[in-house]
Amino acid sequence: MKLGGKVAVLTGAGSGIGRATAQRFAQEGASVVVADWNPAAGRETVDLIRSAGGEAVFVETDVSQADQAGRMVETALASYGRLDILFNNAAVQVFGTIPDTSEADWHKVLDVNLKGVYLGCKYAIPPMIEQGGGSVINMSSILGLVGDPAMPAYGATKGGILAMTKAMAQAHGRQNIRVNSICPGDVETPLVMEYFDQQPDPAAARQVVANEYALGRIARPEEIASVALFLASDESSFITGTYIVVDGGLTSKCY
Repeated sequence: MKLGGKVAVLTGAGSGIGRATAQRFAQEGASVVVADWNPAAGRETVDLIRSAGGEAVFVETDVSQADQAGRMVETALASYGRLDILFNNAAVQVFGTIPDTSEADWHKVLDVNLKGVYLGCKYAIPPMIEQGGGSVINMSSILGLVGDPAMPAYGATKGGILAMTKAMAQAHGRQNIRVNSICPGDVETPLVMEYFDQQPDPAAARQVVANEYALGRIARPEEIASVALFLASDESSFITGTYIVVDGGLTSKCY
């Protein structure tokens, strides 16, 4: 049990990578706080964990709101008495070049993706310091490393997460808090599937994207969850201030 006796808070845990990671953490012995803006989805994740013999509670959370981010952490402390792992995973995306991106959409993406990570860390790090350590995992993206002309707002947040991850790792390493990021490529999540479904030929669109990858496919949520588990566990005890690229070889090529 790689996370036996530990308590984890996961945002965006109602579906996709967040749900897969919540389930994996629970399987490895963690007590899990499932945070999501969608109550039905979040409670379904809790039910899946409990039906498999795990321990979990749900807290409805808009990560862009300070009071709700604080309540998310308080739920962990009230329910389980400590907080060892924070997985900042919640995100939204919009498509469009900078001239095509409305100011409202720009603020929406930054509020959830970047401010949400800030608020999660703001409230989670103090109890981690008090108890003697912890692990923070921030979900970035390969779009924090390379550019997509149709997603500049999303890319800006993911690049910002990488910079914030390094700063927090330096600030809190002596307090035994490790801070790392994950940079996935495309993953079979509701967000990505929605994009494919909006295309004239969803199957063909999916194949076009898959063909860009060295492995000839996009990732499964469970594959990202395995990396999150590694960063959450003591197996990564000397890793902090960095990121792990999980992109099936996408960014390894020139053309």
